[in-house]
Amino acid sequence: MNFDALLFLSFGGPEGPEDVRPFLENVTRGRGVPPERLEEVAQHYLHFGGVSPLNRLNRDIIGRVEKELAGRGIALPVYFGNRNWHPMVEDAVAAMAADGVRRALVFTTS
Repeated sequence: MNFDALLFLSFGGPEGPEDVRPFLENVTRGRGVPPERLEEVAQHYLHFGGVSPLNRLNRDIIGRVEKELAGRGIALPVYFGNRNWHPMVEDAVAAMAADGVRRALVFTTS
């Protein structure tokens, strides 16, 4: 089967202290999680500078995959989207559609 693109799909995570609370609210939306529980979890993220390693690790993997594809002469665009934080999968899919992608292989990383 032929593919037009590769989409890395992940969970997402905050990339700074200002992202922590909005990220957690996004993850738990519609689940009725009490604000005090969100604050407890936020403190865990803030203990590590408010940064999840997920986006960095995905970008590193994507860079390696792009390099490997290019080295093999394979012209396959690679996109990145998360379920719960930026870059959002909805934005990645919109970019793919705008770029004319019709068949994408999705690689989930979390």
